[in-house]
This record gives sequence, structure tokens and C-alpha cells, in this order.
Amino acid sequence: MNVSTPSAESLRAALAGLLDGLPPSQTAKAVERLIAHYRGTTPTDAPVLRDRSDVAAYAAYRMPATFEAARAALGALRDAAPGWVPGSHTDVGGGTGAASWAVAEAWAGAPPRTTVLDWAEPALALGRELAAGVLDVAWRRERIGTALRLDDTDLVTVSYVLKELTEADRAALVTEAARAARGAVVIVEPGTPDGYERIIAARSVLIDAGLTAAAPCPHSGACPIEPGTDWCHFAARVSRSSLHRKVKGGSLPYEDEKYAYVAATRFPAIPAPARVTRKPQLRKGLVLLDLCGPEGLGRETVTKRHGPLYKRARDTEWGDSWPLEPETD
Repeated sequence: MNVSTPSAESLRAALAGLLDGLPPSQTAKAVERLIAHYRGTTPTDAPVLRDRSDVAAYAAYRMPATFEAARAALGALRDAAPGWVPGSHTDVGGGTGAASWAVAEAWAGAPPRTTVLDWAEPALALGRELAAGVLDVAWRRERIGTALRLDDTDLVTVSYVLKELTEADRAALVTEAARAARGAVVIVEPGTPDGYERIIAARSVLIDAGLTAAAPCPHSGACPIEPGTDWCHFAARVSRSSLHRKVKGGSLPYEDEKYAYVAATRFPAIPAPARVTRKPQLRKGLVLLDLCGPEGLGRETVTKRHGPLYKRARDTEWGDSWPLEPETD
């Protein structure tokens, strides 16, 4: 099914046709097996998406969540660099192209030319099918490892890939992404403690390579979170398909995808003055905001006496930028 514009809705519409003809029980079992595999340890040279039925099942289940996490990370990058428009984009380990859909939506007025690299040919084939007539994408089979060399490009995205790699391959990939990116690198991982650790390690590599943290961090210094005590992550709302509900046994029409990310740039960007790191706590007459700012972690209490700032605090969501000082006329 071809659609006309890249968006969450058009992606869901394209995915809806993937499961036609596949027995629901077979699809659910494929998803369960693949999820179990991804939660384990996957060798770098062993693609787990073996054929079209595997890819179709997993894409229908995971692409919307990957899209929403990448979309949120890219939105934070755009907030930090509103005037920057990438002309080219490489999606490393992009599989069926969820991050590429998010990039095309982020710069819908002038979407960049994208190249998706992945080692699983069935994933590339299905991504090509989904994107036909919608995205300007080249699909290329590449082993994602220490030998990977990227063409220079404006934007590099690496979403939900680092967990699948050995530690040496992770470092090599992030180093190569930093070298190849003329403008920015965006890396997204699951919002788990180990996902956060991979993001922090990648962030260090990017900064050592001369890039500057643009999001979510309000600075490029050391992360103020004491290792092992907490982790920085955010949540994106994802509409649940019938397959989501069948596999997870849930009835809600949505779920929250927890993710961690870093966006770093080679050009000047304006990071958030502070970032809301937890869901704001709304109390009678006040809002409690957990923040990460230039001075580290802290909590700000905003009350009605703060006037317009109080209304803004009540509308603020987890992951949003937060002003350290009230706006002035």
C-alpha cells in the first residue's frame, strides 16, 4: 500500500497491509521469539530477521515504537538547531527504515536523501516496499561492524542498534558515525539502565571526536548521574495495533516506549537550558519538576505565585526543555 506523506499515521497505514495472509498465531509467535532474541545477546554477524514473515511480524510490532522514539529525539535536535536542514542522511542498521520515516517527517519541507544500511536483506527488501513512492531512500546491505566505512553525510542516525553489537563494534561504529557526519549524529537506544549506559558511552565518543551535545543534555560535560544509581530516559506515546494487544495481552489503545538518546552536532547549537528528567508532579497549586541543568540534577518547585511560568509548568511534559528563568515581556 503506497501513501503520500511520511508520518506516524501513514507508516501505520503501510504496516497494516504487511500481515495480510499471515496466520495471526504464527505472527504472534514470531514476534515473541524475536523479542526474546533481542532481549538476549546477539552476535554482530548474526541477523535475527531471517525471512519476510519474521520481518513483517517484527516491523508491524516494533516500527511504530522505533519511529516515535526517533521522532522525539529528532524533535529535540531541531529545537536545538532550528535553522539546520540536512541534505543527506545515513541510517546505520536501519532495518525496515523506521528512523528514516522519522527523518523524512522531521524535515518534510525538504527531506534529505537517505541511505539505509543493514545486514539483513529481508529487512531491507521490506523497508524498500514500505517506502516506495513515499521516501527518497537507497537501501544497501552492509555488515555493521569494525570494517564499516560510511560516506560523508549531513546526518547519521543509529537507532536500536548498539545492543546488537559487540563492545568493540559499538565503539567503532560511533567513531565512524562521528567521522562521517558533517552536521549531526543521533543515537537512540532502549530506555533501560543498560541502554542508558550505551548512550553515555556513545556520547563520550562523540564529544571526544569534536561534536557537541545538543540534546537531551543541556551541556557537554560529564553526566551528573552517579553510575548505578539511576538512568536518563524518556517516554514516547505509541498507538497500539491489534498485534500489540494480542502479543502483550493488553487492552489499552496505546503504550509508552521508553528510550534513551543523544544528539550531537558539529555546528553551533543551543541546547535546552534544562531538561525535565521525570514526569512532572502536579500538586494543588504547584508543580514539581526534576531537572538536569548546567549545574547538575535538581528539583524546581513552580507555584501559582510564579504567574505565567506556573501555567507553562503545568503544560510541561517529561523530556521537555525547561527555562531556568521566567520569560519576560
